[in-house]
Amino acid sequence: MSLDKIAGQSRVLIENVQPEVDGGRYPAKRTVGERVDVTADIFADGHDHVRADVLYKKANDKNWNRVAMSHQGNDSWKASFYTTEKTNYVFTVEAWIDQLETWYDGIKKKALAMLDVKLELQEGALLLEQVTEGKEKEIVNVAKAFRDEKKYHENVVTIQSPDFSEWVHQYPLRQYVTRYTRELHVRVETKRALYSTWYELFPRSAAQDGRHGTFQDVIKLLPRISAMGFDVLYLPPIHPIGKLNRKGKNNNVRSGAGEPGSPWAIGSDEGGHKAVHSELGSLDDYKKLIAEAKKSGIDIALDLAFQCAPDHPYVKQHPEWFKQRPDGSIQYAENPPKKYQDIYPFNFETTAWRELWEELMSVILFWVEQGVTIFRVDNPHTKPIPFWEWAIGEVHKQYPDVIFLSEAFTRPKIMASLAKSGFTQSYTYFTWRVNKHELIEYMNELVFGPSRNYFRPNFWPNTPDILPYHLQHQGENIFIIRLALAATLSSSYGIYGPPYEFYENNPIPGKEEYMDSEKFEIKQYDWKRVNRMTDIIALINKARKQHPALQSTWNIHFCTIEDSSLLAYLKYTDDRKDLILVIVNLDQHNTHHGYIQLPLQLLNMGGHINVKLHDLMTDERYTWTQEWNYVELNPHRLPFHLFKLEIHESQM
Repeated sequence: MSLDKIAGQSRVLIENVQPEVDGGRYPAKRTVGERVDVTADIFADGHDHVRADVLYKKANDKNWNRVAMSHQGNDSWKASFYTTEKTNYVFTVEAWIDQLETWYDGIKKKALAMLDVKLELQEGALLLEQVTEGKEKEIVNVAKAFRDEKKYHENVVTIQSPDFSEWVHQYPLRQYVTRYTRELHVRVETKRALYSTWYELFPRSAAQDGRHGTFQDVIKLLPRISAMGFDVLYLPPIHPIGKLNRKGKNNNVRSGAGEPGSPWAIGSDEGGHKAVHSELGSLDDYKKLIAEAKKSGIDIALDLAFQCAPDHPYVKQHPEWFKQRPDGSIQYAENPPKKYQDIYPFNFETTAWRELWEELMSVILFWVEQGVTIFRVDNPHTKPIPFWEWAIGEVHKQYPDVIFLSEAFTRPKIMASLAKSGFTQSYTYFTWRVNKHELIEYMNELVFGPSRNYFRPNFWPNTPDILPYHLQHQGENIFIIRLALAATLSSSYGIYGPPYEFYENNPIPGKEEYMDSEKFEIKQYDWKRVNRMTDIIALINKARKQHPALQSTWNIHFCTIEDSSLLAYLKYTDDRKDLILVIVNLDQHNTHHGYIQLPLQLLNMGGHINVKLHDLMTDERYTWTQEWNYVELNPHRLPFHLFKLEIHESQM
């Protein structure tokens, strides 16, 4: 390397700056009001003192904000800033050797050892003058005093004073600054991207009199869904359902008379992805549903399933978009041993891929223009990730608040790549994390691992596709346990509503699938029915709305508790003004008890402990005065505590 290209006087190295997603190719993700923790490995040769700053700004601003980094040990540095607006932020790191601080550390040690520091005081005077450039008269006067040997003892006292220490910290001497080679980006989105509460139902099952449900019937259910505290209502595909190869009950390859088929087999002679299934109502009815839901604080999420029934208009209009088999037929979807004879996947390797991409993009934009702001995307991992990066990016140029939820129970690296490519939230493996060790390990991976900067989890205990083994043939206790975990571990969660509310637990033998699945038939629910689960859902969701500590996934601390079936964790705001303690008995059958340790340092508590606990579920109140406190949970009474903590002001 040519010496002309080397900044030889800049001795500091900056490495491993975080958050940095794939070398800066993708932005880190935050929502308005969230903290951005910037960390880096920063070091130099020798023992001189290093200083460092994070520089950050909104992408369109000219001037940088600067916040000093603090040394965390082992050459690791950290600083934080908060996002205040829904926009893109930019940040980088600067570091340098601070000769003033290096001098200060040395002269303090020499003075303490009773060594002569007359020459060091002269050196200090020069450094102080460089720092202030004559602007701070008080410091200029100190520099003059340092040159006066008659004030030697007075000067030694000065350098050991708290005020002088503060000056050295407040006025860093920036020389030969090293700046990180990249400016990194943070995409800041609306609060809905981080915090949402989903309820899923099939609109065709929304009627109460045995007929095919409509959007009007869903509107009648909005007060019920709102009363339970949900703010997103997700409906499976609302488009015309294919008539060719239509599936019957329990995924039978032949449908009988009157059987409705799977909503995910999209398209018929009635239209395709820009049409509405006529039995549900009209497009105007759907837009009315969106409007009425918004009055109740509920967003309607549209299922975006890019696949076609055999009689979808695309099949005739654009056969080149599908994979042709040697016998002239079109390849239907398969996930061996599963077969989906009622679905044709798009062939993204078609030579007409540009036209295909543009048409699928137009589908998204069509529904956004009808008022849709949230898309639950079906099987995004079966479409090219570059397509999603392009499509979501283009949508966000026009409509930056549109949310995309990735439904992808697939390999971890693919799920991660989808999140990086632009998906706002993601389904997760929570559905299968059951015991204490699994839950702690998974949450620590999500919260403290690298995916924290791009992967926002949305926890679902069940879906129309998945009745997990631990819910099969079980009673209400396990349903309550899994709900409490989903709703308090993650700031976004959802349930496949009626089956979860009413404890549907009958599987296809040997499979994690519902027997008599609603995917293939219309169900009749007693929508006026309420039960213990309905009440618990409402109480939990009320607590989530009232307590900011439950509106973030990233603020969790697992507490030590003796019993292996008891899981305890604290959720808290940065200022510790909102503290929530959750304790869950993971054993649905038996009472468990043990002692929980309060994290005194995290709670900023000294030796005197006085903690008031209010159970937001039962309205019971307790006082804890010890670091270790006894708890007991009988699952047949209630298998979890949801405590609001209040600490005496003198302890905060």
